[in-house]
Amino acid sequence: MSPQPPQRLEKILARVAREQGLEQERLRRWVSFLALCGVLEQAVERGVIDTYSLKGGVAMELRFARAARTTKDFDLGLVGNRAERIRKLEEVLKLAFDAFTFRLKPEIHQMELADTVRVEVAVQYKTRSWQTVGIDLGPAEAREIDLVAPAITGIAEMGLPVTPNVRCISIPEQVAQKLHACTGPQKEDRARDVLDILLLAMLGQIDYRRTRAAAERIFAKRAAHSFPPSAVLPVEWRLELESLAQELGYRTTKGEEVEAEFAVVLQAIVKG
Repeated sequence: MSPQPPQRLEKILARVAREQGLEQERLRRWVSFLALCGVLEQAVERGVIDTYSLKGGVAMELRFARAARTTKDFDLGLVGNRAERIRKLEEVLKLAFDAFTFRLKPEIHQMELADTVRVEVAVQYKTRSWQTVGIDLGPAEAREIDLVAPAITGIAEMGLPVTPNVRCISIPEQVAQKLHACTGPQKEDRARDVLDILLLAMLGQIDYRRTRAAAERIFAKRAAHSFPPSAVLPVEWRLELESLAQELGYRTTKGEEVEAEFAVVLQAIVKG
C-alpha cells in the first residue's frame, strides 16, 4: 500500500468522514492517534522502550470508537520520572510510521496536581503538517495492560495502515483511576469520568471484583481520599452530565438520574 499524496489524503479524509457520518476533525484525530500508536509499537519492537500504556479518553476511543466520548488528548504512560519520560518520548518520535513523522514541540507544561507533563507533538504526513496532538505524559503505573485491537473505523478506508494491537491499561484499572479522579478533592472538571464509568457499565465491561481491588490499591497509593468514596456529585455538574449523556446516547439524559446510576455502579464496585 503506497502512501497517498498529501492533497489527495485530505480529500479522502473528507469523503470517508462524510460516508461514515463522522466529524472530519474526529477522524483526523483518530488518524493521528493511530499513527502515534504505530510509532510506539515500533519503538517497543526495536527496544527503544520496554512498554507503554494508554489511558483516559484515548483508550476509551480506541476500545469503543464512536460509542466513547470525543477526546483531544493522548494520555500516555511511560516508565521513569518526568525528565526520563520526555527523553524516551523524544527517542520514540525519531521513528516514523508509514509516511507520518513526528516532532516534539519545545513547550512543556508541568502539571502540579498529577505526576504528569503536558507536551505537544506536531504530526506531519509526508511534507505537509497534519495536526498537533497534546500528550499528557504520565508514569507507567498500571499493573495490567491489555493488547487491544482498535475499534476505530475509517482509517483503513482512507488507505492508511492500522497497527493491529495497541497497549491500553486494563478496564478495571481505568475505572479505578476515573473513580479516584471524579470523587477526589481535585475533581472540578472531572464530570466526564462519571459518564465514562457509566458507559463501561452499560456495555457490560466492568469486572467488579477486579475493579474493587484496583480501586483499593490506587486510592491507597495516591492517598488523596479514602475508598469507598462518596457517590454524591457536585450539583453544578448536572448540566455537563446531561450534555455528555446526550452526546454518548446514554439511556438517560437527566442529571439526577445519571447521579443515581453512578451511585448504583459505585455500590457494585464496593461490593466487588
